[in-house]
Amino acid sequence: MSARPGSWQDTSTLPRRHRGTSAIGKALQWRYRLFQRKRHAGFVLEHVGGRPLLVSPGVLNPVLMRTGAFFASQLRAALVPREAEVLDMGTGTGVCAICAGEHARRVVAVDINPLAVRCARVNVLMSGLEHRVEVLQGDLFTPLAGRRFDLVLFNPPFLQGVPRDDADRAWRATDVAERFAADLRRHLQPGGSALVLLSTFGGADAFIGQFRRRGFDLSVVSERRLLTETLAILRVTPPDPAGDP
Repeated sequence: MSARPGSWQDTSTLPRRHRGTSAIGKALQWRYRLFQRKRHAGFVLEHVGGRPLLVSPGVLNPVLMRTGAFFASQLRAALVPREAEVLDMGTGTGVCAICAGEHARRVVAVDINPLAVRCARVNVLMSGLEHRVEVLQGDLFTPLAGRRFDLVLFNPPFLQGVPRDDADRAWRATDVAERFAADLRRHLQPGGSALVLLSTFGGADAFIGQFRRRGFDLSVVSERRLLTETLAILRVTPPDPAGDP
C-alpha cells in the first residue's frame, strides 16, 4: 500500500511526532497536582460546546484532560452521517456519544468502568438523547457480539502499563491497541471506518503499528497542537470493510 499526501503510511516520522516524552509527562503531572486535583475529587459540572456535562469521581474529565473536549468538538455533521449507526468506545462521561447522537441515527456507548457507565447515562438523560444513545458496560467489543457500525469512535488510553483501578483504565492499558485493532474490522459495516484520537503524550505509534499490521488505511482528519502535546484524530479504514481480518 503506497503512501499518499495526508496519510500516516510512512511511519518514519512517528517517533518524532507521536511518541511521548518524560518532560511532557512531568509537566502534565505537575499541572494536575497544582491546579486540577480538586476538580477530579468530587462532582463537577463542565460545559462542552455549550452543553452541560456532569463529571463524577472516578471518571476522566474531558475538559481538564482536553482530549475528550477536542474530540467532541470535531464531531460535526460532516464526520457523523445522519443515518449512521455509531459506536463510542471508552465513552467516559459520554461526551462524544452525545455529540455524535445529535447527528447520527443511533449511538451505542461502551465503557469498562462502571462509574463511567453511570456518569454517561446521567449525561445522556440530561441531553435528552436517551431515545438515541444506549450506554453499555464492557471491555472493548465484548458486549457487542454480532453488531456492526458505520462509525466507531475511540479516545483510547495512551499509557502502557497495568491500570491501578477502573478509573486508571482511561489512562493506562497493556494490550488495548492490539485487541481493538484485531476486532475492529468485524464490527464495521461495509464502507465503515473508525475515528481514533491519538496524542504525542503516549503510545500513538503502538496503535498505528497495530492498524498497519492489519492493512488498515490511515489518514489525519483533524490535528491540534497544544503547549505540551499534539492531538490528532485518525480515520482508520479497512481495505475490505465487509470482510473479517
